[in-house]
Amino acid sequence: MKILNVDQIRSLDQSTIQHEPIAPINLMERAALSFVDWFADRFKSKHPIKIFCGLGNNGGDGLAIARLLLERTYPIDVYVVRYAPRESDDFMHNHRRLKLVTENIHYIESATDIPTIRHNEIVLDAILGSGLSRPTEGIVKTTIEAINRAPATVIAVDIASGLYTDQPNKPGDVIVEPDYTVSFQLPKLAFVLPKNGPFVGEWHLLDIQLHKRFIDQAPTSYYYTQPKEARLLLHKRDRFSNKGTFGHALLLVGSYGKIGAAILAARACLRSGVGLLTVQVPQCGYIPLQTIVPEAMCRPDRNEHVLSGTSQLDDVPDPTDYSTIGLGPGIGKAPETLAMMKTLLPMLKKPIVVDADALNLLSENRELLVYLPKNSILTPHPKEFERLTKKWDNDYEKLDLLREFTRKYGVVVVLKGAYSAVATPEGDIHFNSTGNPGLSTGGTGDVLTGILTALLAQGYDSVEAAVLGVFTHGLAGDVVARKRGPIGMVASDVIDALSWE
Repeated sequence: MKILNVDQIRSLDQSTIQHEPIAPINLMERAALSFVDWFADRFKSKHPIKIFCGLGNNGGDGLAIARLLLERTYPIDVYVVRYAPRESDDFMHNHRRLKLVTENIHYIESATDIPTIRHNEIVLDAILGSGLSRPTEGIVKTTIEAINRAPATVIAVDIASGLYTDQPNKPGDVIVEPDYTVSFQLPKLAFVLPKNGPFVGEWHLLDIQLHKRFIDQAPTSYYYTQPKEARLLLHKRDRFSNKGTFGHALLLVGSYGKIGAAILAARACLRSGVGLLTVQVPQCGYIPLQTIVPEAMCRPDRNEHVLSGTSQLDDVPDPTDYSTIGLGPGIGKAPETLAMMKTLLPMLKKPIVVDADALNLLSENRELLVYLPKNSILTPHPKEFERLTKKWDNDYEKLDLLREFTRKYGVVVVLKGAYSAVATPEGDIHFNSTGNPGLSTGGTGDVLTGILTALLAQGYDSVEAAVLGVFTHGLAGDVVARKRGPIGMVASDVIDALSWE
C-alpha cells in the first residue's frame, strides 16, 4: 500500500472526479457515508456528539457526517469555527443541506462561543484537513486547546487538525490529540512516525474507491505493508524438497550471562524454516544450547565466556560453509569479539544479519562498515541507529538519515519500533503494519534476528526477507497479545506463535 504526499492526495481526488466520473460533492458524500458506517459500527450507544467544522473541505466532510448521523438518530450539535472570511464551495453546499434538517448549528468566532465538552460526549474534529502548511493560530488554536482539555472521546476526520501530513511540526504547535483518526483510502506519512503518536491515536483507513490507476502509477518512496501483500512474499515449498533445499545458517551469538539471547535466536531461526542451523557460542553456552535446542548443531568457541577470534582462520568460522550468518544477539563488546568481527567481515561475500552488540561494535569501529556484504540486513533500534549515524531533530530527518545510510553502504536497515521501517538501498521505506507494545521486552530483537537469518538462508532476497520477517514477527506478537495481553508477553511466546501459513 502506497503512502502519498499532500499534492498527490489532492491529485488523486481530482483524478477520481475526472475518470469515474463523479461530482466533487458526491465524492465527499461517499467519504462521509463510509465514516458514518465505521462510526455506527463502533459507537452504538447514542452519546451526544459535538462536531467541530472548519470552513474548507474537511469542514464540509464534517457537515455531511453530521447530516448522515442525524438520519441515524444520533444527537448532534455542530460548531463551525469561523477563522476566515470565505468558505469552500463544498462546505457551503453541505452547510445548506444540513440547515434543512437541523437548527443545532453554532458558530465559533471567539473563546466565549466554545461549548463545554463533557466526559460522556464524543467530539469529531473536522476543522482543518491534510493540506495544512502553517501552525494553528487565533480561534482555531483556542478551539483545539479546548478540545484537548476535554474529557470526551475525540475522533479526527481524515487527520488531526494542526498536524502536517508529510513535514515536521514545530515543538509547541497546537494540534488536536484524538483517540482515533479515521482517514480515507491510503495512510499518511504522519501516521507512522513516533513523535506524532499523541496526534494520531488509533488510526483506521476507509476504502472510498479512489482512482486505482492513479494510485498504481503514482511514484513514492513510502509503503505500508498489508497482510495480503506480506503473504504474497512467502515462498511455496516443493513436495520433493529436503533440508538442504532451505539453506544452512550460522548464528554467532551469546556470551557469559547472555546465552538466553543465543537460544532465542536459534529457536526462532528453526521455527522460520531454515534447513540446517549451526550456532557458535562460547563454551559456557554449549550445554544450555544442546539441551534446550536439540535441533541445532553447536560449534563451541575456544573461549569460555565470549566469542573470540584472531588472524587464525580456524578460530573464525569459514563463511563459505553457510548460506548466511546472523551476528550479534548477546555477544557483548569484548576485545576478543571485536577481533573476530575484524577477521570475519572482510571474508564475507553473501548478505548477513547484524543486530545488537554487533551494531554497537560497528558504531565504535566505523571503518568496518565498508566490509558489510551488499544487501546485508541491519536491525537497530533507534538508539543503536543514532550511534551508527547521528542524532536527529525530528522523524523526517531520521528518514533522510535512513536513506543516506542504506544507499552509502548498500544495506537494508530495519529500524525497529512501532511501524518498524524497512529501508532499502534504493531509498524506499516500507512501514510495517503488525506488532504492539508487548514486543517492547527483552529478547524479541533476538527472535527477529533468528527469523531474518532463516529467511536469507532459504533464498529470500534481503528486502523480501526483511519485509516478510518483520511482518510475521509482529503478527506473532499480536497473536500473543490477544491471548495474554501485551503486559504478560515474553520473547519465547513470540517464537511459539510464529505462523507461516
